[in-house]
Amino acid sequence: MRLYALKEAPARLMAVIAMAISLGACGFQLRGAPPVSSALEPLDLDCQEPVPASLCLSVREQLELGGVELVSGDKANYRLRIRDFQRDRRASAVTAQAAAAEYTLRHSVNLELISRDGVPIIASTRLTTSESYRYDETNVLAKQREEENLQRQLSDRLAQQIIFRLAPITPERLQEIQDNQPKNSAQGDATNTQSVEPSATPAVTPATPQ
Repeated sequence: MRLYALKEAPARLMAVIAMAISLGACGFQLRGAPPVSSALEPLDLDCQEPVPASLCLSVREQLELGGVELVSGDKANYRLRIRDFQRDRRASAVTAQAAAAEYTLRHSVNLELISRDGVPIIASTRLTTSESYRYDETNVLAKQREEENLQRQLSDRLAQQIIFRLAPITPERLQEIQDNQPKNSAQGDATNTQSVEPSATPAVTPATPQ
């Protein structure tokens, strides 16, 4: 029985390694982000300063891993705008000596998805994520590394939130938005027409006979 177990151990190890490699190839799913519909293709990813490159790259990687075709400029049917990035770091707890004992990091960004003809598929939405960590004045270097790692994690979380916002945009949802757009415009035009009073017909003065 002992000999059998020794023979079986390498086989189990190989199976675990193979499973790890297989899961590693599916990093997109492991991050928990749902797939983005191909109905949004081709998609233009528009990151505007001061959005950090790490956040934009993380969104791009997740879209590409999901098989979404990315283009730029007029070739896109839809444009994903990421803008107005803000980063905040503030003390969330203090010691008895009034020194910072805990810091909270907060990242936020605006997301907007519009069609080629300017129809808002996702109106401007503010996304926010935060994380706290304990601060130790006696180990500043280690805490700096921890903060840098948390900054990267927050960028990944924002990217994940962006993908989650895109996931519900199915072909059916796009069709519904497109169908409602002309109706809303027509109703607006009708309201404007009703609000305009007809101009009075100018009086005509009969000509005086010569």
